[in-house]
Amino acid sequence: MPDDARLTIHFTDGTQLTLSYPQPERADPALGSRIEALLEHQYFMVEVEGSVMLFPFTNIKYIQAHPAPNPLPPNIIRGARIED
Repeated sequence: MPDDARLTIHFTDGTQLTLSYPQPERADPALGSRIEALLEHQYFMVEVEGSVMLFPFTNIKYIQAHPAPNPLPPNIIRGARIED
């Protein structure tokens, strides 16, 4: 769906998995603390089509979310560009 948000998990072995999900209807003012709580666990967990998928953080190189969640936590650098 065009209005869906996307999350791409880039794994340390070079593979990736892209998931789509409905965009939140409104901004999440607690997003910063939710991200911090997420990083305290050993697994990144996602509910997908009625099942739960657990991804060990040790196997994840980085996670890319598009569009960026709103609002972003205050400690994030904004407006960056990837350069080769």
